[in-house]
Amino acid sequence: MFALRRVSRVAIASVALVTLLALAGAALGGQAGPPPAEAVAMLVDTGANIVGRVAFATTAGGKTEVRVSASGLTPGFHGFHVHAVGDCSAADFTSAGGHYNPAGTSHPNHAGDMPVLLVNADGKGSARIRTDRFAVDDLFDADGSAVIVHANPDNYANIPTDRYDPDPDTTTLATGDAGSRVACGVVERPA
Repeated sequence: MFALRRVSRVAIASVALVTLLALAGAALGGQAGPPPAEAVAMLVDTGANIVGRVAFATTAGGKTEVRVSASGLTPGFHGFHVHAVGDCSAADFTSAGGHYNPAGTSHPNHAGDMPVLLVNADGKGSARIRTDRFAVDDLFDADGSAVIVHANPDNYANIPTDRYDPDPDTTTLATGDAGSRVACGVVERPA
């Protein structure tokens, strides 16, 4: 009888814990795990080697979750953006156009501006970002979209005028001086 009561108490406690975790998940956006990918970009380097994957999904709260996992990159911070054209065919990835910026704003307010990607000493980096700057479906406009990893960190055009000489130039204001494009992936619907 004692063993049966103990098992029942453990079972009740387990059910209560599962219920609490479910309620906590609902309070934090309604998801216990990552949302299923609605779009994916496979990152390739300039040598056509696959170096990462970026997944896009809509959260229960209506934001877009971006998950990136990369390897084989130079350690340090790298600019990480959605670009306006779904084309990685140019050797330097310039075929992907500029940052995704449907509102025509200045950097760092482009819809495609995301936090820098930190790559560790082993060449691997990962990040999870939630944004309300674009919906997954927005990335599938007439010319598509791509994800770019840059060689340098993005300064987000955070150079005050009249404090440093020279003042921010048009490249800084457009790109954040993130440098060359070292990896590119066309955003596509998963198969």
